[in-house]
Amino acid sequence: MKVIYKITYPNGKVYIGKDLTGTLNYFGSANSKLIEQDFTKEQQRDFTIRKEILWESETASDKEVNQVEIAFIRKCDSNNPAKGYNQWPKYRRL
Repeated sequence: MKVIYKITYPNGKVYIGKDLTGTLNYFGSANSKLIEQDFTKEQQRDFTIRKEILWESETASDKEVNQVEIAFIRKCDSNNPAKGYNQWPKYRRL
């Protein structure tokens, strides 16, 4: 099962990612250093994130999954540094 998921961090920022294997414990490749700078060492000691499946498909091609991922990144505005941790596609202010 291929999925698009949303990770929500304690500060409300999100990361949108894809998993082409449907692995339950896969949490993406968000930039750890970028996330860590938003939390104190104390906050990092008790840290809860939420993973939601936004979309899934048993038949979509990898190319289709990539397109859906980009659409969700834009829809959730998760490439806006004030709202999320996606660094691609590059955020452009309107």
